[in-house]
Amino acid sequence: MKHVLLLAGLAAMSLMSFAQSTPSSSTSLLTPDQFLGYRIGSRFTPHHRVLAYAEQVARQLPNRVKLIPYGTTYEGRQLMVIAIASEANMARLEEIRTNNLKRTGLMEGTPTSAAQPPIAWLSYNVHGNEAVSSEAFMEVLYRLLNTTDAVSQKIMNTTVVLLDPGLNPDGHDRYVNWYNQMLGRTPNPSPNAREHNEPWPGGRYTHYLFDPNRDWAWQTQEITQQRMALYQQWMPQLHGDFHEMGVESPYYFAPSAKPYHEDITPYQRQFQQIIGQYCSRYFDRNGWLYYTRERFDLFYPSYGDTYPTYNGAIGMTYEQGGSGRAGLAITKADGDTLTLRQRIDHHYTASMATLESVADRPAEIVKEFGQFFDKSRNTPIGPYKSYVIKANGDSGRLKALQQLLDRNKISFGVAGKAQTVANGFNYTSQKTDKNIAIAADDIVISAYQPKSTLLKILFEQNSALEDSATYDITAWSLPYAFGLQTYGLTSRIDPKPLSVSTPTTSTVPAAYAYLIRWQSLPAVQTLAALLKQKIRVRAAEKPFELEGKTYASGTLIVARTGNENLGDRLGTVVAQAAAQTGAEVIPVQTGFVTSGSDFGSDFVTGMKAPRVGLVLGDGTPPPSAGEVWHFFDQELNYPVTLLDGNTLGTVEWNKLDVLVLPTNYNYGRILNERTLTAMKEWIRAGGKLIAMERAAAFLAGKEGFDLKEKSEKEDGKKEKKGNPVDSLKTYINRERAAISDDIPGSIYRVNVDTSHPLGFGLTGGYYTLVQNAFNFDFLKDGWNVGYLKSDNYVAGFSGRNAKEKLKNTLLMGVQEMGRGSVVYLADDPLFRGFWYNGKLLFSNAVFMVGN
Repeated sequence: MKHVLLLAGLAAMSLMSFAQSTPSSSTSLLTPDQFLGYRIGSRFTPHHRVLAYAEQVARQLPNRVKLIPYGTTYEGRQLMVIAIASEANMARLEEIRTNNLKRTGLMEGTPTSAAQPPIAWLSYNVHGNEAVSSEAFMEVLYRLLNTTDAVSQKIMNTTVVLLDPGLNPDGHDRYVNWYNQMLGRTPNPSPNAREHNEPWPGGRYTHYLFDPNRDWAWQTQEITQQRMALYQQWMPQLHGDFHEMGVESPYYFAPSAKPYHEDITPYQRQFQQIIGQYCSRYFDRNGWLYYTRERFDLFYPSYGDTYPTYNGAIGMTYEQGGSGRAGLAITKADGDTLTLRQRIDHHYTASMATLESVADRPAEIVKEFGQFFDKSRNTPIGPYKSYVIKANGDSGRLKALQQLLDRNKISFGVAGKAQTVANGFNYTSQKTDKNIAIAADDIVISAYQPKSTLLKILFEQNSALEDSATYDITAWSLPYAFGLQTYGLTSRIDPKPLSVSTPTTSTVPAAYAYLIRWQSLPAVQTLAALLKQKIRVRAAEKPFELEGKTYASGTLIVARTGNENLGDRLGTVVAQAAAQTGAEVIPVQTGFVTSGSDFGSDFVTGMKAPRVGLVLGDGTPPPSAGEVWHFFDQELNYPVTLLDGNTLGTVEWNKLDVLVLPTNYNYGRILNERTLTAMKEWIRAGGKLIAMERAAAFLAGKEGFDLKEKSEKEDGKKEKKGNPVDSLKTYINRERAAISDDIPGSIYRVNVDTSHPLGFGLTGGYYTLVQNAFNFDFLKDGWNVGYLKSDNYVAGFSGRNAKEKLKNTLLMGVQEMGRGSVVYLADDPLFRGFWYNGKLLFSNAVFMVGN
């Protein structure tokens, strides 16, 4: 079907006059300026005042505005969506919502009415210091309620609009409070002024320094979990995500850049063009600069544009130049001054243009949205019609994956009975296996469901790239992220309902000792809980067999010996800790094993509760530190001391057992010779240093540290044959030429020595998400626990030069230094909090190595 854009029908929009016109109502609606007591654009508005304006509007127009609180942030700020509709649609708002879900198949039943307005959801301020969009929200809200404005009336008569004024209130207020403190009587536009130089960590991130715009699918943060629960209850036909970028950039709107994911529908691609035409019409009229089809692609599935797209909507990104650096006014390189008022005008205009594009074709949008889900349920895309995930006795990993599927409303069940299928793709071997035995309790996911497209994308082994110049990671396949044996089947298997699991008991029989298998996060969480209670825990260095069961290296042993003070309460304490995490506790009546080492052996080592420090501050990308902080604080509930890198010279080393160095660009300054010497003395005395990514790279080659980069072999250098002119680069292709050294996020299979404590529990194989092509040589005297051979690439884009560097390269190693150790991790095992398999690896570095 060919869709024609009727640009001639676009109504004129006056940018500066709308605030003087008032919506018709029994009470004159207050403008944002009147309510706040200052002109929008003359200062930044705290989050609670933005919401207060929405509350005021809802009180004045309750028949057209509905407030939908959906949670609170970690710091206690309100999260809220504002629904705006005509009086007729507001009266049947719940019916519209449920009818929409019934059309998608996410709710049972038949829609009660054939008439269905599209639902358009606009999200503002996901990055806290991109604060202009929260200001624009107030003007969009006011404009939509103007009954004398033709564009607003058209939108209200055809569309239900949901506005989220602030997705990240904690980050927003961190920025706004800081900026308002820096501001003098008048804004200083000089880029050198302090009001344009935000201190670390800035307002972009959440409380735990995560980037919430990359968390839509993974939902690791409380604000994302709460917002996505509401999103799944509405499933809008369009979602617009409003951002800011560098000061020197103008404005960006759709169409997006390549690569587009191959599963984005022709209609979704076409609507990218429609949005661009509507926005450009208004921007052209005002003489504003903008660009399209560059930089911001539609590929990585966890953005505010791609996630809605993979859920059937039209997903869009909008970027205004400025961000946290621009403040109220800043002088650009060309001499012009960019003001907050200008930035608000641009976001406001793009918002209205986008809503108008929906209002001009409501029936078409609803029809296409319904067809997206009809196809998902009946003729799903992709080669695999079912996925089978082997239970293999590891409930921790399975439950974590099930939780992720539940949050994304992807349905699943179990096989229900033992059966054999002819063949299927084995994610582990990356080959087709024959005669696959499926157990009754294996997880089965059918592609014949409403969320089929999202399922296919999250599980695809290697995503097809139409263009290698991408904005984010290029691989994310969940079987590798969770370390679960998975099969993709070309045949359909309908899952049986998952039986309700019996809660872990808080009591166990009296025993000689209690065992907990070390295989996934629940075991780590249980260990953390026991250590905090000063329970003595041991770990088996070797596999063993006892009472007819086998146990792998790392198995936790809680014996009565060493815990005599608890007497008969020991079993109860262990069981209660495990009940909170879901770990299985196995009571045994003897320490005399059938094979392996008895519980009193030197190969069964005592665990200690380490005192952990985390270095952060200037030079550290906030998410790199935030991932570690969040892991200890929220996932393990285990104390971690946050240390400013600038104060490392004054650290009381004898009060630390473990120090974590996340990636940082300033280690050359903060780890000076004096501090490095003190650090090495601490390690030799028994301390443990965990150096991640660029921290490991900084230590490589330093005196006392065994890590080295591979030297270039002369015999590996070959002269290029042919005309040398052919190898010359062109300036216009400079970005593309640079990607030969790039690896924006690719999956590699790691060869792991699972007998070393750093590899405990990784017996099912370990896959890493590589983002930097470090070329570390193997340790000559240390332990090369994880490394890549020449053929370990699995998925994602890796530049030609990057791929060569990663051949025969160390990824995880341990150097013994005196009585202590240094753990080198070339990759970030806690990346964005969703790489589940890496959580056990990092826990090994903290709790297992050196014990």
